[in-house]
Amino acid sequence: MIEIRFHGRGGQGAVTAANILASAAFLEGKYVQAFPFFGVERRGAPVTAFTRIDEKPIRIKTQIYEPDIVVVLDPSLLDTVDVTAGLKDDGIVIVNTEKSKEEVLEKLKKKPAKLALVDATTIALDVLGLPITNTAILGAVSKATGVVTLEHVQKAIQDVFSGALGEKNAKAAEEAFNKTAIYEL
Repeated sequence: MIEIRFHGRGGQGAVTAANILASAAFLEGKYVQAFPFFGVERRGAPVTAFTRIDEKPIRIKTQIYEPDIVVVLDPSLLDTVDVTAGLKDDGIVIVNTEKSKEEVLEKLKKKPAKLALVDATTIALDVLGLPITNTAILGAVSKATGVVTLEHVQKAIQDVFSGALGEKNAKAAEEAFNKTAIYEL
């Protein structure tokens, strides 16, 4: 089973990203779970969402405490939240940032086995006109992990967002896929 934890802020779409990733994996014939964890439930407050993906039915119903993959939608969370808490030794961290690998590693409490960086905010602003990074970051997740294909991510995005909005969001995922820098550590 692959367990993924998303860290974002209210209004950035972390919960939607977790659901779209689960839908993409479902399209590939996998078993999935996606669910949020809310604290103070207000725009801008830290939000955590989870996705599980497996080849067999998933029976566990808890939060994810030892993720294989951590996805950070808002880089300011690196200053306030230990996003690597419980990260497995061979874990992957994917961060929306314009900062360098060294700057990001300095902020992580635990060094991941693999670090993927993409400026999803700039991509979202360029493609969507809004700084909502959830669909763009899923392109980075696809590239860095191989958990789901970009094609299935785009299909799942277009199932959620119809018409021109779906096409733009799918394009944001593709741009992020192409611009993601991956570092084996």
